[in-house]
Amino acid sequence: MIGVIGIRNNIKLDIREKLSIIPKRYEDYLLKLNEICDEVLILSTCNRTEVYFSTQKDYGEIIDEIFERLNWSKEYIKYTFFHKDDEAVDYMMNVVCGFYSSILGEDQILGQVKDAYEIALKNKTIKREVQKLFQMAITCGKEFRFKSKLYTIPVSSASIAVNEGRRLGAKNFMVLGYGEIGSLACKYIMSGSFNKLYISLRNPSLVEIEDSRVKAIPFNERQKFYKDVDCIICSTSAPHPVVHKNDMSEKELVIFDLAVPRDVEEGIEKINNIQVYDIDKISLLNDENCQKRKLQMEENKYILDKYINDFKDWQKIREISPQIEKLKECGEVVYRKRYKTFKNKLKTKDKEMLAEMLLKSTSDAYVNRAIEVLKEEQLKGRYEECLNIIQRIFYNTK
Repeated sequence: MIGVIGIRNNIKLDIREKLSIIPKRYEDYLLKLNEICDEVLILSTCNRTEVYFSTQKDYGEIIDEIFERLNWSKEYIKYTFFHKDDEAVDYMMNVVCGFYSSILGEDQILGQVKDAYEIALKNKTIKREVQKLFQMAITCGKEFRFKSKLYTIPVSSASIAVNEGRRLGAKNFMVLGYGEIGSLACKYIMSGSFNKLYISLRNPSLVEIEDSRVKAIPFNERQKFYKDVDCIICSTSAPHPVVHKNDMSEKELVIFDLAVPRDVEEGIEKINNIQVYDIDKISLLNDENCQKRKLQMEENKYILDKYINDFKDWQKIREISPQIEKLKECGEVVYRKRYKTFKNKLKTKDKEMLAEMLLKSTSDAYVNRAIEVLKEEQLKGRYEECLNIIQRIFYNTK
């Protein structure tokens, strides 16, 4: 069984935080889950936490074990969803193409799926069905984005935060964290009008931007610069808040918290002149391109159907792989027997005659057997079906 368990997207943020997995714990949890699953991959983003797996266990048993390995309280099982087999395959293809993102068609999900796949591959926690599913899903996501031309109407939580910050009059920005989302936020800020951009991270030397308006600052000195900015965009992977009430003044400020768990301490939104948008509020600010993206995505949904069917076909073929191996073994026996004869008679027979004899005997080994089976099936009343198969094997050999 292929399965996926995830957190439902209509669940409040404070509960999603309790069921989140921060990046530095991915690999430890992968290995723990791999002890109970045949294959496993974790997809954890700012707005989703999902575990994809294959197992021979039943639903109740595997879900209980997953919660135990992730140290999640089982009282939260009611906030999860579960899909298996065909439903899980359909779900994955829709996820990678952005249909199930809170911001429809968002830019980041394909890269996040690729990262999750690479981590699982590196840790050897995927090797068969889940590996093949994600290989095909990533290819599907690339083709879907290219053919639906979503790159012409880019959207992400980062772009929405920057656009809304500008709408509220922000000219001076600070970005906390310089991972995928943080660097994207910086890109959006720099693509438009701004006076100053502070990028706060633990190693400022990682920022290589030649613009006098951009300054990389040590993360532990971020508080010193709050007074100089109008907008803070938070996107760290910290397991706890990094923006605290005690560091705030009543200066007019808008804060966009793109992190899960949240970067912003509760209560800051109550301070005068400070507005705080968490990931749920940001999703509600989805821009005017939403309907346009939706139409383009729906027009190209046939791409998902193609990859879904291709994966299901692969699964069906995989079911007969033991028989394919047996056929190969039979071929090996015939080949080895005739090759042995060839070596034994090489010095005593004419080479051309010997080669012709062995090739003919190899052909006869299969043709004569096919004739025997055809006769047997004629007597059993299954001649037409058997003949059709034999014709497909032998009649088009050019």
